[in-house]
Amino acid sequence: MKQQIKIRFQFAWVLALGLVCGVIAYPSAVKFVPPLFGFLEGMQVNRGLDLQGGIHLEYEADVSQLDAAKQDDALAAAEAVIERRVNAFGVGEPLVQLSRSGSTQRIIVELPGIKDIEQAKKVIKETPFLEFREPAGLEAEKQFDEVNAKSKSDAENLLIRAKLGEDFATLATQYSQDPGSKDKGGDLDFVKKGTFVPEFDDVVFGDALKTGEVYPDLVESQFGWHIIKKLEERGEGENREVRASHILFLKRSIGQYPELAFVATGLTGKNLKDAYVDYRSQGVGSPQIALRFDDEGTKLFAEITKRNVGRGVAIVLDGLPITDTNGDGVIDALDPPYAPTIQQEIVGGQAVITGNYKMQEANDLVKRLNEGALPVPITLVGQQSVDASLGESALRQSLLAGLVGLGAVAIFMIFYYRFLGLIAVFALLLYTAMLLAIFKLSVFTPFAITVTLSGIAGFILSIGIAVDANVLIFERTREELSYGKNVYKSLSEGFRRAWPSIRDGHISTLITTFILIGFGTGFVKGFAIILALGVLLSLFTAVVLVRITTVFLTASWMEKYPQFLVSPKKRLE
Repeated sequence: MKQQIKIRFQFAWVLALGLVCGVIAYPSAVKFVPPLFGFLEGMQVNRGLDLQGGIHLEYEADVSQLDAAKQDDALAAAEAVIERRVNAFGVGEPLVQLSRSGSTQRIIVELPGIKDIEQAKKVIKETPFLEFREPAGLEAEKQFDEVNAKSKSDAENLLIRAKLGEDFATLATQYSQDPGSKDKGGDLDFVKKGTFVPEFDDVVFGDALKTGEVYPDLVESQFGWHIIKKLEERGEGENREVRASHILFLKRSIGQYPELAFVATGLTGKNLKDAYVDYRSQGVGSPQIALRFDDEGTKLFAEITKRNVGRGVAIVLDGLPITDTNGDGVIDALDPPYAPTIQQEIVGGQAVITGNYKMQEANDLVKRLNEGALPVPITLVGQQSVDASLGESALRQSLLAGLVGLGAVAIFMIFYYRFLGLIAVFALLLYTAMLLAIFKLSVFTPFAITVTLSGIAGFILSIGIAVDANVLIFERTREELSYGKNVYKSLSEGFRRAWPSIRDGHISTLITTFILIGFGTGFVKGFAIILALGVLLSLFTAVVLVRITTVFLTASWMEKYPQFLVSPKKRLE
């Protein structure tokens, strides 16, 4: 009784798995449940370059001028630079990978959905630009002094107009630079003392300004110059509230414009020989980043540090700061990781960046520095533009071929193996649904599967492999029936005796696919990955799902009519 319950539970699990995978693979089956259908319809298989069109570029990397020990790091840095540039280009699901063939080192770039091949080549080929910037001098600050002088003068002129009785709300709407209040005519609503900066509070809560009056002088604060009018007040003591209106003329400073706060020094990534993680004392303490410059860089760095003792020097890669500790995405002179503070003049061409770095943060920073310092010369040696319509046509033809192949296999299995063949077809459909579900679900993982035409070929080939396991099992079952054994025993022996052949055949295929994955590139690797996945899934389908289904459906009538179970085989004498 317990055995029957166990078998029923296992078969229910098979049905549930088939239902879930089938719905994911074919969402139209649940169109009557709009929320579920909408969610599943949004899960799309990630298609490769040859299916949705795009650009395929192949670059040869010249590492002949690098030491053998640095070649792998330099190639990895070049790959990371290209990938970062491609991501900034806005490409969906790009592929950037290294390809080694003998002594030739290549970088393969695939950009699905991109049509402008010249723009893509320009974005990829540009050399990453690492530079060191120093704080702007007095000239830049003087420019802001001139801007602020004009802003104050404009505020004084508008104050005269306000005191002469022009409508304050209209003036505020037209001239105020406070985005929070200008659309409300400068109205700041009721507030208690302490809400605003002290200079503002002293005026609106003081006795000198009466309700309905405009304060006769400009009020200067850290934000700029205020023209203030008291509208009304209520309450007494701690509950006293004042409602005021103001017109703000902003005070500008160089600190508000990080892109202007630092200027180029002439020291760039071409002067940086190396960057690496070091420790303050033999592995004890926080990691720090060590820098080494060439002869030109040594001289420039000494000059820069001499004139910036006590100030910060920003390190910028492709116009962006290499670190972002506060997450605002700008260069900030008050943030040491952006602009490491110079403690003293540094000569000798070596320096360290210290800070509260974790090991991973230090490694990431070194990697980004070396990306700019060790660009690998690359030469375009091959390019291909794939039209999306060609990809769609190829996809339709491939799917049609897959359906025809699946139908032909199904007809053969049912005709030759009868009831067991019908079970095999059910398992084959389940196998197909499971593989499609894996394709769709993989996009939510870091290991998203990109389906290409070669991958579809691997998928179709794996269908044959999936059936092959069933053929071995069913042939063994026919042999056992020919010895006069009962159906249940024959099925059990069929699975047991077929297992070694199934195992060895699948393992040999997997070994081949792993070799292709390890040494192949592009389409070959895509074919091998999907074939390997199909082989593993077919093994699970044939050995587990088919066995559970067959055992559950075994009935007493099969003992009387074994010819309906499987085509008969001549009995052995």
